[in-house]
Amino acid sequence: MINHTTNGGNGKGGVSLNLDGVEREELEVDVLLVGAGPATLSCAIQLQKLAEAKGLELSVLLIEKAEDIGYHTLSGAVMDPRAIRELIGDDWKEQGCPTEGEVTFDCVDWLTGSGKVRLKGPFVPPQFKNHGNHIISLYQVVRWLKDRAEGAGVEVYPGFAAASVRYDGERVVGVQTRDAGISKSGEKKGHFEPGMNIVAKVTVFGEGTRGHLAKGLIDKLGLAADKNPQVYETGIKEIWSIPAGREMFGKVIHTAGQPLGTSGYGGGWIYGLKNDRLSIGYVVGLDQGDAKLDPHAMFVKWKQHPEIAKLLEGGKVERYGAKTIPGGGYYSMPKLQGDGFVIVGDSAGFVNMSRLKGIHLAMKSGMLAAEALVEALAADDTSATKLARYTELFEASWAKQELYKVRNFRQAFAKGFLTGSIDAGVQMVTGGRGLVARRTMSPDHEHMQRVANSTATKPRYDDGLSLDKLTDVYHSGAVHEEDQPSHLVVTDPDICVTRCTEEYGNPCKDFCPAAVYEWPHANAGDAKSAGGVVINASNCVHCKTCDVADPYQVIEWTVPEGGGGPKYIDM
Repeated sequence: MINHTTNGGNGKGGVSLNLDGVEREELEVDVLLVGAGPATLSCAIQLQKLAEAKGLELSVLLIEKAEDIGYHTLSGAVMDPRAIRELIGDDWKEQGCPTEGEVTFDCVDWLTGSGKVRLKGPFVPPQFKNHGNHIISLYQVVRWLKDRAEGAGVEVYPGFAAASVRYDGERVVGVQTRDAGISKSGEKKGHFEPGMNIVAKVTVFGEGTRGHLAKGLIDKLGLAADKNPQVYETGIKEIWSIPAGREMFGKVIHTAGQPLGTSGYGGGWIYGLKNDRLSIGYVVGLDQGDAKLDPHAMFVKWKQHPEIAKLLEGGKVERYGAKTIPGGGYYSMPKLQGDGFVIVGDSAGFVNMSRLKGIHLAMKSGMLAAEALVEALAADDTSATKLARYTELFEASWAKQELYKVRNFRQAFAKGFLTGSIDAGVQMVTGGRGLVARRTMSPDHEHMQRVANSTATKPRYDDGLSLDKLTDVYHSGAVHEEDQPSHLVVTDPDICVTRCTEEYGNPCKDFCPAAVYEWPHANAGDAKSAGGVVINASNCVHCKTCDVADPYQVIEWTVPEGGGGPKYIDM
């Protein structure tokens, strides 16, 4: 290997020949962070702060698959400011962190067939009280954090999609980024550019929800042994502009009831933004069980409810997005570290589903990881034993205390809405225990019932309030290089056109919120002869619903070429 100093910083680089016979550039750094979300950016900022205090000079690189920082970042979002105060200081707003404003009003609406029952003031459940929290655009916040990280000496590379983890035995030694310039048929095009091998003393995996590298890492190393399986919800979000005079700024409204009723776990939100805009969305648990469950259709039905429709009347959609949310909580979190790596944020399940909040927990996870990393790097020991300090710090933190108090919350709702509601109440007075000391839950895809039992229906669509999936995808800004191998891989296509057609009615065409999967065939025979499902990979908004909800687990979400995907500007 020929070492040289890279143009961008103090990492070392060279060229190496891989087992696939492709000559790849190799870059060596001390710390590699994968994904540019609140967890990794907080980790990078805290890492440099602590390293400077110890007199350590580190080469730190953060790579992100999106074309630009923030494009793949999506949240409701109401932020508990506890973590950002710790990271930046009590004057975080004065230092320029963007916020729509502090919450001035909160309530919970139970939507009936045509009206609502409102809980407000002292009747708002404690987990939905948001005074003191801030409504934000997470896109804007992560871009601000990126500037802070770069100012501290962190190299930030957008448009670099990490395709695979590189191992030395069971030790993680870095990642390989995805090749660019390969056609759908697998041929190298004229602008072929091989992926880069990035070698690191320690790698921080913060890819967000259902991160595909973290997923493989957890499976390979058994990091979730003796844990509850992670369970997910799919959230659909739109930004709306509404006529002036409705006085929604600073208001936070959560809804339950219609259209889901008591048939599953989920509900809606309405957050009042500056300049007569709203963040609205609907979340539904993927353990709901109906083979024709369509989170996007559920969102449209919610918007069509009279109470929501009158709020949106005369307005228009500006942005659209969708993502899965890891809701399993404390008992579903994998082991947080191993030889040469740590896992942070949504990839590790740092979400309080009871509060519908994860930003502050993601940030705290990154900060705790940074403390452990600095100690390990100072000792020149990034083994699993040394990095176990991360788990020790988490277990002693307020983040653990918060998650432990709701450790059985989401699992209780797997037994039905009534059982979940009762148990949630008991948990509030038993420190999170509830009716059962430790509830368990099956993976979401195991809850799916045969299509013959489906009761799901589709709403009517129009050009205003009730946009169809393809129109909404346009508002997501999703763009991918068309002539590339699909990043959505069906590992056993025969199951799709035989068993899945008969047993579940090909639910991918329903549960995908971006119209990626199409079944235009008249019957299974036609589908098989035509090659099976039509995959419109260019529509993908990287939500990971297919990877979670497919009943046979034969759909594997992998990364497309760097730069592809949605553009969640101001989301």
